[in-house]
Amino acid sequence: MRAVALLARVNRAIAVILGLALLVTAGLILLEIVLREATAGMLGGTDEISGYVMAGVASCGFAYALLERAHVRIDILQRRLPSLGRAALDLLSMASLAVVAGLVSVHGWSVLAKTIARSSRSNTALEVPLWIPQSIWLAGWVWFTLCALFMLVAAAILVARGRLAEAESAVGLLSEAEDVA
Repeated sequence: MRAVALLARVNRAIAVILGLALLVTAGLILLEIVLREATAGMLGGTDEISGYVMAGVASCGFAYALLERAHVRIDILQRRLPSLGRAALDLLSMASLAVVAGLVSVHGWSVLAKTIARSSRSNTALEVPLWIPQSIWLAGWVWFTLCALFMLVAAAILVARGRLAEAESAVGLLSEAEDVA
């Protein structure tokens, strides 16, 4: 399905951006360590910034893991079922992910709304307006929700059309050969 492939490419591009953000964060931490050792000076705030980056990377990375079929699933029963049974479990797993991500997104929005209403800032020397890291974190969850819903609908359409092998390759467990590769 071309739409799934396109979504996977978009998520790979996002993953590259997230990887660059992690590299910059690691560089910032390294710079602080070098400055601390060399001059007894500190940049300050790298622990706070790295926490924000990690939260954003994690929430945005969930969608990437979804499209790469990297989320952990217990397959003791799955591999023993016929195609239709595997498809049903795949649809259930996509629906479960979509519901959980949706709930986190809805509740995350209420937290962000309170942060904005109260003009909350971090209680550190940086005094970061908390709506900035919370918006990035929430955007990742919303993106994950949208991706999970898209994959659920795409897989349901494939299953309804009897294209079970395609549905499994889009949202199913990785085969042993794929897992090794």
